[in-house]
Amino acid sequence: MKANHILSVAVAIALVAYTGCRHHSDHSGHEHDEKIQLAAYNEDFELFAEVEPLAVGNESSVAAHFTKLDTFKPFSGGRVTLTLTIDGKSLSWTQEAPVREGIYKFDITPENHGDGDIRFDIETADSISSLTAKVIVFDDLHEAEHAAEDAQVTSANGVEFTKEMSWEVDFSTAPVLCEPFGQVIRAMAQVQPTEGDEQILSAKGSGIVRIPGGTLPEGKPVSAGQTLLVLESGTVGSNDLSVQYARAESEYLMAQAEYERKQTLASDKIVSEAELQKAKSDYEQAKAIYDNLRRHTYSGNQSIKASSGGYIGHLLVRSGQFVEAGAPLVTIVRNREIILKAEVQPRYYPLLGEVASSSVRLPGSYEAVALESLGGKMLSYGHSVDADHPLIPVTFSVNRDGRLVPGTFVEMFLRTHSETPVLTVPKESLLEEMGNYFVYTQLTPEYFEKREVQVGRTDGIRTEIVSGLSEGERVVAKGAVLVKVMQAAGGLDAESGHHH
Repeated sequence: MKANHILSVAVAIALVAYTGCRHHSDHSGHEHDEKIQLAAYNEDFELFAEVEPLAVGNESSVAAHFTKLDTFKPFSGGRVTLTLTIDGKSLSWTQEAPVREGIYKFDITPENHGDGDIRFDIETADSISSLTAKVIVFDDLHEAEHAAEDAQVTSANGVEFTKEMSWEVDFSTAPVLCEPFGQVIRAMAQVQPTEGDEQILSAKGSGIVRIPGGTLPEGKPVSAGQTLLVLESGTVGSNDLSVQYARAESEYLMAQAEYERKQTLASDKIVSEAELQKAKSDYEQAKAIYDNLRRHTYSGNQSIKASSGGYIGHLLVRSGQFVEAGAPLVTIVRNREIILKAEVQPRYYPLLGEVASSSVRLPGSYEAVALESLGGKMLSYGHSVDADHPLIPVTFSVNRDGRLVPGTFVEMFLRTHSETPVLTVPKESLLEEMGNYFVYTQLTPEYFEKREVQVGRTDGIRTEIVSGLSEGERVVAKGAVLVKVMQAAGGLDAESGHHH
């Protein structure tokens, strides 16, 4: 097995809370149901573990939840080893498979007291990943139970949202980042095809359009040389395909015979070299026309073929329609680049040379994506304006991926370079209520606090937080609305959907 990222995360969050002990009887009947709650993260996984208070010689149950950070769905595909280390002495327990998807259970018995840590090693077919959280083992169980109770995490504005629930919906959390975040220029941009990226196929003669297969939908992939349409000869006249083909064949045969005749005469010095060269030119021209029609015409019909790979942009005719020679029939769009042409106010001109990153909000959604992820780059920007064009054009190229359609308009965010770091969160973390903004801050991976924040700039992907959060905290990203609905419904019953 390849240990491609063994990360013992010393910055793991060790949060001590309890899910029971909501009331106490008298001293003779004092009951405890506290759980130590541990959280840790590495590049691939989130760990959330509920651990019964740890005391020397006492067996404690551990329910460890593992979430894959790329999908925020449960991990259930490998062996997990728990190692408890106190004062340099280690004990290990291994589970080959989860008791339920994403949940591994262990029963551990500490042998010595003191400060230490619990490490979880997750083994898959090709990697080992480690997560570590700090713990304390006590001499006395009662002391351990009270320590867990005293460190309880509560909030008057908190709501429980269990891992089992979050695994079933589109949910994720994200850290509050401290990063450089320059001024943001917002603009509308038109999606345009690049020059030469769109090709129009035209009729070489008149005829009636037929579509092989019956349909040719826009967006259909095509390959070079593929027959897209057939023009059936349907008129009598100079533009009729069969007439054109017969004329081209006749002119070709006549030019061939004349060229061959003058070749013979030229050898006997009866015709001049100039006459021979003209006969050759006429022959080659007639042959080219004839060969072209012969390649694309069968029994008087013309095949319209894709000259390159791509996909159907627009079908400009319908089956059964009569068209004249030269009429546009279909456009082929190559799978290459498209252009985003934005227009910004002149007051932003001094900042255009400092644009460090850009993002675009996709049509019909609130989702914005970084232009870099689409292979995007700035090509140029204008340096003057006039009465007819009072805005400054800024041009970008991006790879075509099907989400940006030529002819449509999109919102763009141009972010300038900055050396000043600010706090940011994913834009989707923010909830607005009557002009005020809120986020759900993670107290534990199953417990969140609604918190008001002051916001600043946004680039459509991340938003500056002026106040209300600290670096290193985590907030709900996807699914914030679901947590809000849960809170509005009065929270979660203590036993609902959370059975370990």
